[in-house]
Amino acid sequence: MAGLTAGAPTPQSITVHEKSRMLELVFSDGAHFSIPFELMRVYSPSAEVMGHGPGQEVLQTGKREVTLTDLAQVGNYAIQPSFSDGHASGIYTWDYLYALGRDQEALWQRYLDRLQEAGVDRDAPMIARGQKSGCSGH
Repeated sequence: MAGLTAGAPTPQSITVHEKSRMLELVFSDGAHFSIPFELMRVYSPSAEVMGHGPGQEVLQTGKREVTLTDLAQVGNYAIQPSFSDGHASGIYTWDYLYALGRDQEALWQRYLDRLQEAGVDRDAPMIARGQKSGCSGH
C-alpha cells in the first residue's frame, strides 16, 4: 500500500492532547510515542517545508505554540493535520510518524542546530524572515 513499508508497524491508537500539544501514537509493534505538535509542524513532509529537492528545506520558526485544528485520515496509510498557523498540506504516513516518534530527540537537536547556524530565534515569526522561497504564499 502506498506510504507504507511492507510489514511496518501501523498505529493502533492516535490521541490528540490539546493542552500539552502532543500527538500520542501506539503502534502495532508496541512502540508508544508522544510527538509535540511543534516538531510535527517543523518537520512537515509538505513541499512548503521540505522544498522540491535536497537543500531547499525552509527553516520553520514561530511554531512553539502551534496547535492542531483538525486531523483527517488519508486512506489507510496516513493522516493530514491542519495546524493553527494555517498549514494543512502535509501528509504524514504511518512510516513518517513512526520515524518522527523514534527519532524525535535527534530531529529536535538538528532543528536547534539549524536555528543557531541561521542565527534565527525559534520564536521569530516566519514573516520577519524575508523572502526565502520562490513559492507564493506563506
